[in-house]
Amino acid sequence: MESQALTIALVGVLGIGAQWVAWRTGWPAIVLMLAAGFIVGPIFGYFGYRLLDPEGAFGELLEPMVAIGVALILFEGGLSLDFRELKKYGGGVWRLVLIGAPVGWFIGSLAAYYIAGLVWPVAILFAGILIVTGPTVVIPLLRQSAVQQRPAALLRWEAIVNDPIGALCAVIAYEYFRVTVQDGGTAFEVVPWIAGAAIASGVIGWGAAKAIAWSFPRGYVPEYLKVPVLLVAVVGVFVLCNKIEHEAGLVAVTVMGIALANMHVSSLRSIHPFKQNIAVLLVSGIFILLSASLDLTELTYLNPLTQSGFRLYMFLLALLFLVRPLTILISLLGSSVPWNERLFLAWIAPRGIVLVAISGLFALRMNELGYGDGSILIGLSFAVVVVTIVAHGFTVNMVAKLLGVKGASRPGLLIAGATPWTIALAERLHKLDTPVMIVDSSWQRLKPARSAGLPTYHGEILNEATEHNLDLTPFQSLVAATDNEAYNALVCAEFAPEIGTDKVYQLGEGADEDDHRAIPASLRGRALFSSGWGVDEVQQRQSEGWVFRHTKLSEQFVLEDALNTLPESADMLMLMKPDGELQFFTHAAAPEPQPGDAIISFSPPREKSEERIAKQSAKKTEKAKRGPNPDSDPDSDPEPQPA
Repeated sequence: MESQALTIALVGVLGIGAQWVAWRTGWPAIVLMLAAGFIVGPIFGYFGYRLLDPEGAFGELLEPMVAIGVALILFEGGLSLDFRELKKYGGGVWRLVLIGAPVGWFIGSLAAYYIAGLVWPVAILFAGILIVTGPTVVIPLLRQSAVQQRPAALLRWEAIVNDPIGALCAVIAYEYFRVTVQDGGTAFEVVPWIAGAAIASGVIGWGAAKAIAWSFPRGYVPEYLKVPVLLVAVVGVFVLCNKIEHEAGLVAVTVMGIALANMHVSSLRSIHPFKQNIAVLLVSGIFILLSASLDLTELTYLNPLTQSGFRLYMFLLALLFLVRPLTILISLLGSSVPWNERLFLAWIAPRGIVLVAISGLFALRMNELGYGDGSILIGLSFAVVVVTIVAHGFTVNMVAKLLGVKGASRPGLLIAGATPWTIALAERLHKLDTPVMIVDSSWQRLKPARSAGLPTYHGEILNEATEHNLDLTPFQSLVAATDNEAYNALVCAEFAPEIGTDKVYQLGEGADEDDHRAIPASLRGRALFSSGWGVDEVQQRQSEGWVFRHTKLSEQFVLEDALNTLPESADMLMLMKPDGELQFFTHAAAPEPQPGDAIISFSPPREKSEERIAKQSAKKTEKAKRGPNPDSDPDSDPEPQPA
């Protein structure tokens, strides 16, 4: 028991620690998790100090634990697939699934046989598993790289939908060889049964989703039990369908997730942050467990100095530069997907948990049928995962940039509410090449923004359709600045789980915790400005001619100098880093300006010349030592224009 507890604790520390390091460095999280598990498992074990031994700690429970974790990950991924996306990307998605899967299976089988040197049965089975790309690696990769909406959606749909398809292809291959070897049967005895099992599993998954969608809104399940009931239902459906046919449970949970996502059950919105947290924990834990379970002594056939090892590495290169590109180019031939996006899709295909889990399962079964190459599948599957994750994870940003499918390189600002103040702010940021988007449900209120040439979105920001029609990837922060403070708080609370609680802001100082008449600080965004100005206050100042000013700092021109050039009543709004990162001044905290940063302030109209000269003369002695600042241009702002 103590050994199991230590194993669980170490897996958690390593998995979440790798995720945190990935967030801080921008490196692919999956690479760090694989490396962490490999180091504390087989590497330390080689020297006799193995820190993590999952098989020793959990024994026969390890395989069902991993299987249930994969099922929950697939279900969570299915919940992110909305059929409304298919209106824009459906043609490409169906091609990648209906054409790409069989084409990839065929080309992969040829490569596994002729290049890797596997016997035909093992080559065909392994190529079927290679169809999967896996949401466990694709979604974190897309989260870390700002790829445009269409190629990101195609990769996400392909990863989630093809996961159970790849598993079924492996099942079909295995059952065919088992029946023909042991019973002398034919394909006609295998394929119909497996196809029927897949259809039955899909129906069971859809039925479970329908039952949840019917019972949750009607109050048959209390709020505090909805998440437990949902998790138990997913596990139950997965296990039940696996009793019908091996790996058919993956089909059931995928269908269940997609069905629930498209039944638009309003009561499920509250569990979205929880399911995302569960997915992060499961992905972290499973990758650590699987990589730590390896044994270096069992991977000698991957030695590139041997003939068999050399052929396996040539197969990995063929997988990267031959199998995947041909699969994508053939699948999308004649489609409306631009060529630069096709080439990007042809390169990005990292494999993940499902490949390793299914390969480990069938490796033992193929050995039982007398195919000796089955034992190679475990190490080869890990080699495929490592090579594809490293190759694609470290090059996705570079390739996306070269092919022109990368989103905005600078972090942007999403603004909820079209008011004279927000439009003036958007104009200032737009001039500084910062991506900005004003969202409002009123076409009339957006008219001044459209006239100014600013990007706008006409729609309700809280509507689920908005996330499918508006690409939120370029936007690092959100400012809610409508006339309604309660609505602003609602917008911040809705987007905080996705953007981050420290990245959502609204006007108005947060109320004292003891004030029972005000919106509590925990339910609203961070208050803009150190003074905590509200909506009425900034609008009043806007009508008096206040403007946004941009002042750049340097080694010779520090924050104190910048403040001296501004009117005393001016208030700083944000700090813009050289890479475009936006840091806001709030009533509770303020960023620390550094040389090279730029300050965006909200200031009164320019002072008269004689007043400004008098003010500067009073501090002439203090500034003489530093000299003039070439980077600051506080008077370059145009006179305020009426909204």
